[in-house]
Amino acid sequence: MSRKSWIQFAVVGFLWGIPYLLMKVAVADIPPPLIVAGRTLIGAAILIPIALYRGSLIDAVRGIKYVLPYAFLEMVGPWILITTAEKEISSGLAGLLVATVPIFATIFASLRGDHSVWEPKRIFGIMIGFIGIIALVGIESIIGTSNPKAIAMVILASLLYAYAVLMVISNLPGVDGIAINGLAMAITCIFYLPLSIMTWPQNPVSFNAVAALIILGIFSTAIAFMLFFTVIVEIGAARGSLITYVNTAVAVILGIIILNEPITLGIIVGLPLVFIGSYLASRKSKSVVIAEA
Repeated sequence: MSRKSWIQFAVVGFLWGIPYLLMKVAVADIPPPLIVAGRTLIGAAILIPIALYRGSLIDAVRGIKYVLPYAFLEMVGPWILITTAEKEISSGLAGLLVATVPIFATIFASLRGDHSVWEPKRIFGIMIGFIGIIALVGIESIIGTSNPKAIAMVILASLLYAYAVLMVISNLPGVDGIAINGLAMAITCIFYLPLSIMTWPQNPVSFNAVAALIILGIFSTAIAFMLFFTVIVEIGAARGSLITYVNTAVAVILGIIILNEPITLGIIVGLPLVFIGSYLASRKSKSVVIAEA
């Protein structure tokens, strides 16, 4: 990857490491359907005007037969699953489970004919990164008292994540990611609007919950998706999914800084493994790069 792509990769990893904390704060006072509707309303309100200015929204509308399933696979399904699951499991465990996305993305990419994902260096990187994730969060979070149903919900969300991006960029090559995601967020918001009204909170909502939802919508939804689709143009969907490794690392670091969580041996060992694994798994051999040029 270029230096610019590495910087964007890191920024998206940070922005997508925040949502687990934000959703945990927001879901205490705000029902999951309203959280999803709220973050996508904010995201669509930011991205659609940009797409209109760039003249790219019409291309996304023409590709609605792919944008619609993408919206359900990337947003409608996963975001309600993860937000609901975080009522029962920790944000750290949610991050760990979402970190399985690169594994599923590698398999899906291979089934679609991209055999470069099975290069030994990249497979080794995925393995190293996943070991790091397990060390970060701790095996005890899996074998403890966590709700199995909630765990299954996040794994299902990870499967949907892994296929969604690969599907849409394969079928809509060259279409602006800002337009695709702005339209998908509008679709998601409309879908959850009736449920949001039905589950509107009866009790006062705290300032922290509202602030968490606004930050989630602006930074972790609109800006993060805008940058992510810029990155995957260069590195591809399978390698782009490795951002989920960085996500969990960020979530743990924020827990230490903001929530005063302890620095454990798992963090000391796991963080370097996460970054080393992401680096190795995102690299292609020179022969592959030449063949693609």
